[in-house]
Amino acid sequence: MRLTFLMRCSVCNSENYLTEKNRKKTTDRLELMKFCPKCRKQTLHREKTKR
Repeated sequence: MRLTFLMRCSVCNSENYLTEKNRKKTTDRLELMKFCPKCRKQTLHREKTKR
């Protein structure tokens, strides 16, 4: 089963990307280097925590 979630910039905390992952294969939180339009550079984006 695939889970859809938001990716949040670690510098400015803006939510920029909508991504999905396989919950069974990837159990830990996803961290990727992505381009942030607000910061205008590549920054570390982390999986947003659920509420």
